[in-house]
Amino acid sequence: MNFPSDIKGCMRDCILSVMWKKDDIYSFFKSHCTQSDLKALDNYQEELNRATMVARIFTHLSDRDDGGLGSFRAILKSLTEWSHFDPYYFDTLKKLNRDDAKRNLDHLRQLQEIRDAKFRAERGRKEELKLSQQKPKHTIEELKKNFLDLHSGKTSIQQRGYELERILLELGRLSQLEVTEPFRVIGEQIDGTVKYDGEHYLIEAKWQDQSSSNEPVYQFVGKVEGKMYGRGIFVSVHGFSNNVVKSIVQGKAIKTVFIDGEDLIHVLEDRLSFRQLIDAKVKAAQTRGEIYIDPLSEKSKVP
Repeated sequence: MNFPSDIKGCMRDCILSVMWKKDDIYSFFKSHCTQSDLKALDNYQEELNRATMVARIFTHLSDRDDGGLGSFRAILKSLTEWSHFDPYYFDTLKKLNRDDAKRNLDHLRQLQEIRDAKFRAERGRKEELKLSQQKPKHTIEELKKNFLDLHSGKTSIQQRGYELERILLELGRLSQLEVTEPFRVIGEQIDGTVKYDGEHYLIEAKWQDQSSSNEPVYQFVGKVEGKMYGRGIFVSVHGFSNNVVKSIVQGKAIKTVFIDGEDLIHVLEDRLSFRQLIDAKVKAAQTRGEIYIDPLSEKSKVP
């Protein structure tokens, strides 16, 4: 995030209109910048004029990896709160003009107020958009019909997978869970996320004609492992083989739980909510080390 150029330009004017001595300008920057930043002002007394001092520091800050954001904000705060007009330079020597200084400071405050108002408006717009994205667009009855229609085989497996993603996220919204739409990161496709009990769970939705094989499960587990405190929910409509489940659990940290089509039917027929489904799965994983259970009986689906 770059600091606004119009505000930087106004800050330059303000500094030059309220401080005359180069030592004062240097002390001002010393209070808001690092020792490394101040190297841009080496030999300032002999080689630099006032305007060049300000220009050098501002250029140096802008070229920093962080864009000098912290220092610029500190400088802005000091200038918008400025109230000292040294009588010696303003009134006695008349090197500085009080009206010009006040005009520049007022202009800076106005620019900051306009910027803050725009920021608040943009933040409000984003919050409204985020809230609208979390509102369910379908009823549980509609989702149940869509899910059962997918079993007719009239659509491709790939298309069924996309529809399954949508159904899962809608179930999350109906349970008032925060969801994130599918997205891509470098080398990975994420089918969406759901936030449960303060943790974000990556979702993988698979619609295959047989129990989910090892390869896609291992690939998803790798995605989860690569995230900070990664957790995952792997959904396979036609279930999982015993070998897959056991290979994920044995000798490994459990970070992924399994959901199948039967589990989803329980939710779609309103026997439990999607939140309750996740809670049952997570409870079994955390208390018994079981990642594939019947959420109604909480018994393992693996013999």
